[in-house]
Amino acid sequence: MSKKIFVTDTILRDAHQSLLATRMRTEDMLPICDKLDKVGYWSLEVWGGATFDACVRFLKEDPWERLRKLRAALPNTRLQMLLRGQNLLGYRHYSDDVVKAFVAKAAVNGIDVFRIFDAMNDVRNLRVAIEAVKAAGKHAQGTIAYTTSPVHTIDAFVAQAKQMEAMGCDSIAIKDMAGLLTPYATGELVKALKAEQSLPVFIHSHDTAGLAAMCQLKAIENGADHIDTAISSFAWGTSHPGTESMVAALKGSEFDTGLDLELLQEIGLYFYAVRKKYHQFESEFTSVDTRVQVNQVPGGMISNLANQLKEQGALNRMNEVLAEIPRVREDLGFPPLVTPTSQIVGTQAFFNVLAGERYKTITNEVKLYLQGGYGKAPGVVDETLRRQAIGSEEVIDVRPADLLKPEMTKLRADIGNLAKSEEDVLTFAMFPDIGRKFLEEREAGTLTPEVLLPIPEAGKVAAAGGEGVPTEFVIDVHGETYRVDITGVGVKAEGKRHFYLSIDGMPEEVVFEPLNEFVGGGSSKRKQASAPGHVSTTMPGNIVDVLVKEGDVVKAGQPVLITEAMKMETEVQADIAGKVVAIHVAKGDRVNPGEILIEIEG
Repeated sequence: MSKKIFVTDTILRDAHQSLLATRMRTEDMLPICDKLDKVGYWSLEVWGGATFDACVRFLKEDPWERLRKLRAALPNTRLQMLLRGQNLLGYRHYSDDVVKAFVAKAAVNGIDVFRIFDAMNDVRNLRVAIEAVKAAGKHAQGTIAYTTSPVHTIDAFVAQAKQMEAMGCDSIAIKDMAGLLTPYATGELVKALKAEQSLPVFIHSHDTAGLAAMCQLKAIENGADHIDTAISSFAWGTSHPGTESMVAALKGSEFDTGLDLELLQEIGLYFYAVRKKYHQFESEFTSVDTRVQVNQVPGGMISNLANQLKEQGALNRMNEVLAEIPRVREDLGFPPLVTPTSQIVGTQAFFNVLAGERYKTITNEVKLYLQGGYGKAPGVVDETLRRQAIGSEEVIDVRPADLLKPEMTKLRADIGNLAKSEEDVLTFAMFPDIGRKFLEEREAGTLTPEVLLPIPEAGKVAAAGGEGVPTEFVIDVHGETYRVDITGVGVKAEGKRHFYLSIDGMPEEVVFEPLNEFVGGGSSKRKQASAPGHVSTTMPGNIVDVLVKEGDVVKAGQPVLITEAMKMETEVQADIAGKVVAIHVAKGDRVNPGEILIEIEG
């Protein structure tokens, strides 16, 4: 008996999020939409995940306008999004009225299928989103965030699926965000899901370990109904199996997708050219890497960590951070590594390694996690660490959003006339700082997207944003020719800047220092901390808030600043008790490690 397999293509969302830091612009999506609409996909994933953030933060595009344009350009295809349950598209839990408003507006603007997951697999955090999707008359897809640990078993995943079915979901997705599935484990899980519940099963697996296509085949053989793929020019590595490859593999079998391979190949050639435009966002950590089977780190998270380590001049410590991540994850009760828990665990591991002492600094998000602010941990957390982080504060044991008051009225008042629609209010709700900045710049007509570097040609210089920083060039020295690629540029500190190069394919690092004080004037000019009363940070970031003012008397260990790095906030504490005599930063300032930010006299 034949069984057609349905395909969801991730080319307009997760594929470029996985490979190009979510930088594809709407202008490169619309020209190919007519052909995409003729393929016959079950759905196209076009929105959610990090696309909303990237649109507002980097591309200076209105994500709601992108959705409306794609809806108009793809009239015959279901449009799908990834929704983080009670987190929506942000990094905290929102009140129920925000969740309902967001889902309703996403549905009106064009989303048909909502893939809803929770980073903790705490189904309590899915309920309101599922109810909102059903109220809008759309498809609610309950999602298992797949991971491996002593507490993540097939029985546990099946129990979660049955709970989501009881909540009214229309289908079940296995979301293997890091590429942890192996073929036989996939077959066993899918077989159990098909036996114990009645909903269609979707399989979404990243190819980080090079196993995803085999996993999909085993899933299909054991009853899976749908697979997620990516057009080949944006496939494989930390992305997904190639659409054309899976269509070809199943063609003529009982699982034939029925999709037109030649049409898909035309689409693939289009995106092959598009990908070149975004060469500056290509990461060296997006190829096959079986280490993910041990450290469980998604590819996008590895790229983020690599950039942070580069800024610190500590890229050589990447293996230490990757080794620390599983230890932090165990301390926190084995959460799946998916947004936002991947950032929470990864950033804490980063701090642990660079500080030279585990949990010397604990991020605010780790504190909130240990308090139960993200939901119930899958396993047992380290109680010593919990007490170190939250002291005598009570642990939350209810659904976290039950403790949140309605927010929409206050959000509308806070953003005021900058919001021209309810969608604008929701943009502000997702990302208050960058959302407000986006709306202010739109109002002033000053929205300026990132500069895309020209595609470099051998022997030519490509200028970065007009600043004359080459990304690739060829030099001749005494008749010998060398190809030099600049792969990364560190943050300036005390007039110095690290450049990360490859010379004829071999990685190198150089440090440029000023010849005199005038040349070094590009730095922040803050002095380096040299006394116990000098408050500084251990990693580059931005000032979120200054908690004290000059003249205040503070205690040792009292928070005096909040900084943000890698999308995580951290309290910076006073090392000594005394009086605040100088403050050298304000909200929004960029800061570098070791700089004096606040001076305290004991």
